[in-house]
Amino acid sequence: MNAQHGPVRAISRALSRAIIRSFSSASSTSSRPPQSAPAFPFKNVTKLNFDASLAELRHHVRASDFVAIDLEMTGITSAPWRDSFEFDRSDVRYLKVKDSAEKFAVIQFGVCPFRWDSCNQSFVAHPHNFYIFPRQELPSFGTSYEFLCQTASIDFLAKYQFDFNACINEGISYLSREQEEEAKQCSNLTYDGELSDMWCNLKDVRDIPLVSMVDILFTERMKTKFSEWCDGLLQDRRGEVQFQRTSEDSKQQLQVVFFKMRPALSLDGFTSHQLNLIQLVIKKHFKDLSYVSVNNENSSLQHLVVYTDSKDDLKLLMKEVKDEQHKGAEMKIQAAIGFRHVIDLLSSEKKLIVGHNCFLDFAHVYSKFIGSLPLTAEVFVSSINNYFPHIIDTKMLLNANYVLQQRMRKSSTSLSSAFVLLCPQIAINSRSTHPASDSCVKVEVQVNDLRSSSWNPGATHEAGYDAFMTGCVFAQACSHLGIDFKLHEPSENLAHKEQLQKHINLLYLSWTNGDIIDLRTGNKVAESSGSLNLKKRCPVILFENIVLIWGFCSKLKANELRECISKVFGVRSVVSVYHLDKTAVFVQFSKTELVSDFLILKDKLERSDGPISVLHPLAKLLEGGNTCAASYDTYKEICGSPISELLFADQARAVGIKWKSKLVEQKVAKESEQDENSSEENIAPSSSKKVKSLNVELKKQSTLLHCVL
Repeated sequence: MNAQHGPVRAISRALSRAIIRSFSSASSTSSRPPQSAPAFPFKNVTKLNFDASLAELRHHVRASDFVAIDLEMTGITSAPWRDSFEFDRSDVRYLKVKDSAEKFAVIQFGVCPFRWDSCNQSFVAHPHNFYIFPRQELPSFGTSYEFLCQTASIDFLAKYQFDFNACINEGISYLSREQEEEAKQCSNLTYDGELSDMWCNLKDVRDIPLVSMVDILFTERMKTKFSEWCDGLLQDRRGEVQFQRTSEDSKQQLQVVFFKMRPALSLDGFTSHQLNLIQLVIKKHFKDLSYVSVNNENSSLQHLVVYTDSKDDLKLLMKEVKDEQHKGAEMKIQAAIGFRHVIDLLSSEKKLIVGHNCFLDFAHVYSKFIGSLPLTAEVFVSSINNYFPHIIDTKMLLNANYVLQQRMRKSSTSLSSAFVLLCPQIAINSRSTHPASDSCVKVEVQVNDLRSSSWNPGATHEAGYDAFMTGCVFAQACSHLGIDFKLHEPSENLAHKEQLQKHINLLYLSWTNGDIIDLRTGNKVAESSGSLNLKKRCPVILFENIVLIWGFCSKLKANELRECISKVFGVRSVVSVYHLDKTAVFVQFSKTELVSDFLILKDKLERSDGPISVLHPLAKLLEGGNTCAASYDTYKEICGSPISELLFADQARAVGIKWKSKLVEQKVAKESEQDENSSEENIAPSSSKKVKSLNVELKKQSTLLHCVL
């Protein structure tokens, strides 16, 4: 079948929200009382108010029954062919999610704890909207962060007044756990052992040849100044010693200070070359002086000459300087952790985390705040389950329960649609004149100790509001599943409710194909037979029956490709043809053995000495000599590459996949060479028989064809 690329996920999701909210705004306008409700209340958090907000959030999370989250990113797919397709196997889908999470940035993170208030018989929500930005807070560690921006996503955010200035200038930076460990190791290497001695003693100071008269005069002046200071150390009460004012040294100053309870001279206004000369003077002429460089309270480097009265005192000074530098480095690392403190909070409290179609969200959480994403989905879900043992996807709930399916039957299961249909009193306006249904779970919002049950619809495309919507949908879905919150005790763990057990820790790896993965085991779970919303646009896909073809003439259409292949292998040999883009297709054969038949025939035709006859059915496909063909595993290999070219054929070339193919098993390769050396008259009429004979041996040896790297 022809490819039908869906719109970019971020845009479609946001457009759906915008349409629903426009409807909601119109509805609320018609039913609004004379005094309009205030805007939706949620807390915007930047680096300016992060510390205070984190302390408040910690209190709310610990008291909560569940926490809803939502993320806003700078894009979804780094190339069109990296979008999610029906022909993507589950391991390939994970590689595409991994690529997206590694290449795009999270710029807004919504966190909304929900707590059941038994007195008011309602949930109390505390929505927080965090602006985050991957700023380099440790200049000495690693390089600057890089990330992609999908222009369509950025343009859409701009149209809906996303505050990019707040994100970039005031966004909260972060370190992942992996980056924190690397920074600590780097700090230990710097300040422990012999390397740290360079900060506080002079044993590695190299002799600088004094060839310049200026350098000679400078060193003699410094030698005199240090001698005068040492000789008069006990008698000097003036507090500072200065150079005689000249045009050359008017900005240079030696100020008497105390460092670690020892007399010292602070060196101000000297160039790096002059500081090196000062170290040389101290090394040659002063055994009781030490040169020290430390960071002061303003994090700027302070240069000192410190007096020590013995070798033991010098060793003690070295240790004190090393300890202080090490402690300062650790404090900087802790400060650079930033927003990850929120992730650590959610992980340590083991609360039920609620998201909507959130597999990609958790891939971002892992990549940004835990460490490098694993190579396989199985390892990833096992690891994420260790950090967040209770995760539930509201999209899963909407498709796993018959009553909810009936409610959502005439609508999409997007977050905004589910919010309006399941929570109309909350979505439109709590001051609406329409009476609230007794079955509707009530929700109030509390920000800065002010609780509200009346507001206008929230800001479009704000992660804090989307997290609030997600939590409301979950609360209402729980009610449909038979959970009576009026009987809910504060001590009860909502994640252990019997009604949720068959839905918890199951996420859609692919909503399009209904691929579900169990976070507890890493295994794929069969889609419920009762699901109504998934529309299969493809016949049953057998990945072992698929050939990937790319590099052919871009004018070829799917029906032309099907026709030329069917002329060789039969009219029923091709089940479907699916375009990745104009340079690549998937061909699904009706039988597994036809995969090797096709690849061997293609290889034989291209190995023959003469040009391929224009009358041969595959001539149109192989025209130009750049057509590549391979089994499905080559597609997985290409998807696993961090490179992202716009067209798939360019991607394969950039990865290093060449168009020439070979047979992996030597025995099959030898037989193929023997066939090529046969008389020219036998090649064309007997090609089918020879392909089949090769295929018998191919099946015995489990031979696969792939492209030459």
